[in-house]
Amino acid sequence: MINIFNKKKRIPSKKVGLALGSGSARGWAHIGVIRALSEAGIRIDYVAGTSIGALVGAVYASGEIDALEEVVLQLDWKEIAYLFDVVFPKSGLIDGKKVSVFIQNHVKEINIEDLPLPFCAVSTDLTTGDEVAISKGNIIEAVRASISVPGIFTPFKKNGKILVDGGLVNAVPVSVVRNMGADFVIAVDLNHNIIGSNVSGKTSGRDSGKRLAEKKKLKKSKKRNKLVEALNKKIGAIDFTALAHVRQWMKKEPLPSIFEVLTSSADIMETQITAIRLKADPPDILIQPNLGHLKFLEYNRAKEAIAEGYKEGGNQIRKFLGK
Repeated sequence: MINIFNKKKRIPSKKVGLALGSGSARGWAHIGVIRALSEAGIRIDYVAGTSIGALVGAVYASGEIDALEEVVLQLDWKEIAYLFDVVFPKSGLIDGKKVSVFIQNHVKEINIEDLPLPFCAVSTDLTTGDEVAISKGNIIEAVRASISVPGIFTPFKKNGKILVDGGLVNAVPVSVVRNMGADFVIAVDLNHNIIGSNVSGKTSGRDSGKRLAEKKKLKKSKKRNKLVEALNKKIGAIDFTALAHVRQWMKKEPLPSIFEVLTSSADIMETQITAIRLKADPPDILIQPNLGHLKFLEYNRAKEAIAEGYKEGGNQIRKFLGK
């Protein structure tokens, strides 16, 4: 494999790190980015991931990224609803056991230190608020901890710590991959344009026509609520008096569902954190796929996410090379 940084840019050979950011369903774009980097002959020496970036990063570090792509391209909303095992909302709406099985089916169950590519999963210690970068031990547990979005997935207990989504503290782990040994970092940010598209609904400038067309397309296809409605039904089926108010609230048409409130809140939080962290520690190449039209739980739209990741990844590589 050709090291383009050495041959094309005429700079000293560098250790290249890949930082894969959080972003829920938009995370399948990481697969497209990885393909673009591979086709460009870029050799990755270290990979760190947060949340969905940890899942894709773990599969990539295991050498199974092509197999994952085949699987996610076949996912539909029914299969995704099955994976989200709704429980009584004590510390999270979704237990995560079935998601853990999904991870286990696509990631070799070995210790992180035994992977062919150095890997690190980023999570957050819920008790202290500290960033927890997991680079040793069971890879399934590391990914499960990293994807535990607060309020949605139940937290994961590991080594006496209560761990949740790393997006709370480091949504695009540039600093983590630098600490691993990388001196040239390629980062993938999936959260840069999602608030305006998914929350406010406002349009402006040259993007307005595109966004309006996208809204019409979404309304026409009626894709919007299938997964959310399925999850809401699971919540409604829980026979517990304390949930009566939740069910009543969800029935009111003007209000968003509990999942939409939680996921939109997570999007807002991670967008702000990402902007701050990238400003403080900018990567050498920043790839920001245009994924504002994809919602938090739309894991069944992998084809679109992968295609956009591949496109934007290629664009930024060419830009870096001056082509």
